Order: sequence, then structure tokens, then C-alpha cells
Amino acid sequence: MSATPPVIVLISTDPRASHRANEAMRIGLGVVAGENEVTFVLLGAGVHLLDEDTDELVDGDDIAKFRANLKALGVPFHVDKDALPRDPTWNADGHPVIPVTREEIAGLVQRGRRFLVF
Repeated sequence: MSATPPVIVLISTDPRASHRANEAMRIGLGVVAGENEVTFVLLGAGVHLLDEDTDELVDGDDIAKFRANLKALGVPFHVDKDALPRDPTWNADGHPVIPVTREEIAGLVQRGRRFLVF
């Protein structure tokens, strides 16, 4: 773990309806590539970034590519427990997921040094 606090990327935008969720993931991946610690947090409809069927997502092909890159780098998604889908095919790629409560999300934000909110 880095001595520098992480950059927090909070994504609540629905990737089924907007390109902004994809842009958030793309920017966060770029920050990771710059050798910065990044914490991705998915809230609300943002959890659909890990949906199995990327054809239903705006920019689905790019989302699949960025997800694969983050998975290869071992970067997990912190996912709001209240927003976790019950669909057994959700996160079919087995991306590392850390379920978190709203209180734990608040703690992650308190420890952040920079924030991207989409």
C-alpha cells in the first residue's frame, strides 16, 4: 500500500444510459497506470459496470476492455452492499469485489486525497 492516500473514483451513473460511467472507469484506469493508488466505488446504478452483458451498456466494448485491465492489475471494486444485484450472472468475469456499507464508503472518502465523482 502506498504512503500517499488514494484517489477515490465514485461511480453512480448508470452505464446502461450514459457514457459517463465508462469515462469514469477510463480516467481511473489512467490514474492507476500513473502508479497511483485508486479506490473504485460503485454506488446505485453504477454497479451495472460489472454486468455480464456489455451489449446492454453504453460503450460496452470499452467497458469490457477497461474492466479486464483493472482485473489484470488486481484493482478491486468497492460495491455498495445495498446496490449489489441478486442476478447470479452479475460480475460473471469474477472481478474482485469488496462489498461495503455506506458508512465504510464514507470512511474511504475521508481517507482519499483526490476525488472523481460520476
